Amino acid sequence: MTEPSAPAVPDATSVPGREGHAQLVLENFLPYRLSVLSNRVSQTIADLYNQRFGLAITEWRVMAVLGRFPGLSANEVAERTAMDKVAVSRAVARLLERNLLMRDIHSDDRRRSVLALSEVGYTVYDEVAPMALACEQRLLATLDDEERAILDRLLSKLAGPGLAALAAGD
Repeated sequence: MTEPSAPAVPDATSVPGREGHAQLVLENFLPYRLSVLSNRVSQTIADLYNQRFGLAITEWRVMAVLGRFPGLSANEVAERTAMDKVAVSRAVARLLERNLLMRDIHSDDRRRSVLALSEVGYTVYDEVAPMALACEQRLLATLDDEERAILDRLLSKLAGPGLAALAAGD
């Protein structure tokens, strides 16, 4: 099977008015490519659960994290997802309003509230999670076993030492 070719991209240096300016070819810029891929995959999955359950992407991400790690605070959910704290807070408020989440006081620190899926939340989670996994499988089916293993290693390396190097700002 042949790979679809990428659309022709004009050379940034040949665009009138660009002389003497920094050149950033987004189509080759890793953060941009990762972001676009992530957004497209997330939107494909979101279309499924939004139609059926009326969930936004941020709401599902909160539910997915709490389905895996119940008892986190909203700030901890934001840390695990790298989402904006305000976006997480708004998603949590909507999920609480719809009775998909429960809020409780932390057993050791009464100043801290923790979140968990409600029974209704788990019912939705139990339907959405398999749909998300099926989408992941369809995406990964385009790779052979070796490519999947390489992808896993590369993502782990970028998420660990890669982010550490980025944060170090060398």
